[in-house]
Amino acid sequence: MIYDLKAMIMAAGVGSRLDPLTKFVPKPLVPIANKPVMDILLEYLHKIGVKSVISNTHYMAEKIIDRYSDNSFGINFNYIKEENLSGTAGGLKKCQYFFNEGEDFIVLSGDGVSNADLLKGINIHKSSDAIATIGIKQIPKNEVSHFGVVVTDEEGFITEFQEKPSLEEAKSNFINTGIYIFNYKIFDYIPANTFYDFAKNVFPDLLVEKQINTFEITEYWSDIGTLGQYRQSTQDLFNKHYTFAHAPIIKTSTGAYISSSVLPMSTKFIGNSTIGSGCIIGKNVTLKNCIIWDNVTIGDNVTLDDCVIASNTIITRDLIAQNIAANQEITGETVNI
Repeated sequence: MIYDLKAMIMAAGVGSRLDPLTKFVPKPLVPIANKPVMDILLEYLHKIGVKSVISNTHYMAEKIIDRYSDNSFGINFNYIKEENLSGTAGGLKKCQYFFNEGEDFIVLSGDGVSNADLLKGINIHKSSDAIATIGIKQIPKNEVSHFGVVVTDEEGFITEFQEKPSLEEAKSNFINTGIYIFNYKIFDYIPANTFYDFAKNVFPDLLVEKQINTFEITEYWSDIGTLGQYRQSTQDLFNKHYTFAHAPIIKTSTGAYISSSVLPMSTKFIGNSTIGSGCIIGKNVTLKNCIIWDNVTIGDNVTLDDCVIASNTIITRDLIAQNIAANQEITGETVNI
């Protein structure tokens, strides 16, 4: 069943853990295989029947607004601009006018990538009459200290949250993915004009009333919140852990996602790399597990190993394990912004 739903994508964060890639690009526009994460989210929302989306924006808000105000995804895109950040729940509160009283809606993070079955989650949410339903994911027990852990009862309702517990303290290996389905009643738990957070302020009150249900995400889920997670999410695509519409894969010794860039025959790939559009690649260039954004120039005989190179950058020397911000020129031993 396809529901007539609205959704919110949280897109206000600075993305400091992705620095230096987010110096000139807001986190929701960071690309995976040459497609911004927010493009991937909007395409998926449209696929399940969502026609109207709102985002709270703050950091580099105009870049998000300009990209999506007139889009090709079939989405009616709306936005608010937060002059000052107001927390995850506070940002949602500012979007209250967008939603209709009594309705259910989806809230996603602008840095999440998933093939989660949201329609399954919506069905579970509606049948439970809960105010909130959270997508949860089972992970290896030795990774729980990096995430917010959730503990549920036999009916799937959350009884406790543990924020990044130690392995010994963890009561579960299910984590909160930041995929939420809310009923309009959620706004009764969020004061206006107040910095308010879901985890710290809203969910404790809902726990007392047994109003947080869950649905398990057995499909792929990741986020690009850190440089390591961003790299891993790209590799996961090559490893076919998830999929979305993207630039065609060019088979080399292993593979590369290449947008509209022309590469010399002498280009050598080791491992898996992505190359954006408008790039100029010199002769005898070697790319090993690299992520190259748009309009990057790489000089002759350069080897890049495990690097992320943001847009409009010129590279004329070898680099190993470097993350390079946009609009830079790297020659010899100097880096000029």
